[in-house]
Amino acid sequence: MKEFDPGESASIVSVTDKVRPLPLGQSVTSVHFLGDSACFVGAEENVSVVNAKGDIAQTPVHGGGILCAMSDGARIVMGGDDGKVVAFNAKGEVTQLATDAKRRWIDNVAVHPDGPVAWSAGKTAYVRSGKGEEKSFDLPSTVGGLAFAPKGLRLAVAHYNGVTLWFPNMAAQPEFLEWAGSHLAVTFSPDNKFLVTAMHEPAMHGWRLADNRHMRMSGYPGRVRSMSWSAGGKGLATSGADTVIVWPFGSKDGPMGKEPAMLAPLQVRVSAVACHPKQDILAAGYSDGTVLMVRLEDGAEILVRRNGGAAVAGLAWNAKGTLLAYAAEDGDAGLLEL
Repeated sequence: MKEFDPGESASIVSVTDKVRPLPLGQSVTSVHFLGDSACFVGAEENVSVVNAKGDIAQTPVHGGGILCAMSDGARIVMGGDDGKVVAFNAKGEVTQLATDAKRRWIDNVAVHPDGPVAWSAGKTAYVRSGKGEEKSFDLPSTVGGLAFAPKGLRLAVAHYNGVTLWFPNMAAQPEFLEWAGSHLAVTFSPDNKFLVTAMHEPAMHGWRLADNRHMRMSGYPGRVRSMSWSAGGKGLATSGADTVIVWPFGSKDGPMGKEPAMLAPLQVRVSAVACHPKQDILAAGYSDGTVLMVRLEDGAEILVRRNGGAAVAGLAWNAKGTLLAYAAEDGDAGLLEL
């Protein structure tokens, strides 16, 4: 791979001619794979599914705006402003999982690979087990983000002034991790040793779960709206700056006392990141529509999509790492087979 110099566009190593353009005809908020089918979650009502032949099929999943979506590879769980939580599978089947009694907006969803699903409406978080049993928990403020721990049934609920760790199947009191400010997204490290949030301010915060030691991750010029763990969980790639910021998590102290790697600099903000599931490679999307593939080891880059369009809203790899899908906010999408 050759270093990408934005001032020498003629010399950029490019695979743009290998990308299959996908005219979706709808604005997109996120991208996921179900098997080898790329699924583009629209801002309103529909999911567009693209199969291996490039055929595009749209399926209505909500009666209004789609506010959040998460996938475990077997299904996409979504929440909408119609107060419904729905699941969409690889067969194109839509299953309604829950309807909020007050028809409140479903702001956040999370999925557990063993079957449970979580969602939030206002100040209440809900968990539905794989057997259909439902439990709820009220928080002190509006829920900002949800994430299941990779081991066991433990749900992290981000909110104002910290994160609550809730064990839905246990009578024990939830654990509270405090840090001043509004926490809007949350993620566990794949090894279950760290918890990290993206905040309303341009910063992130983390805790080492063994002793709840704080990890401050600041210096961003903008809010972090996209996070992705590298293969093996040794790095956490984030948006929010004009480079991809990758925090080191390979040691027991995580990023404490360490500087992050700063990769793929451009004159515009990174809007989306997605790490390859098997290799130390990531895809980065930018606010001007650029998409790059970046090697973590040395920062070498390959151009996937040229700039000149709307911001990249979503990126996703299939589980085998052989397909990369992207979509801009205006629905201009593409599929690359590696």
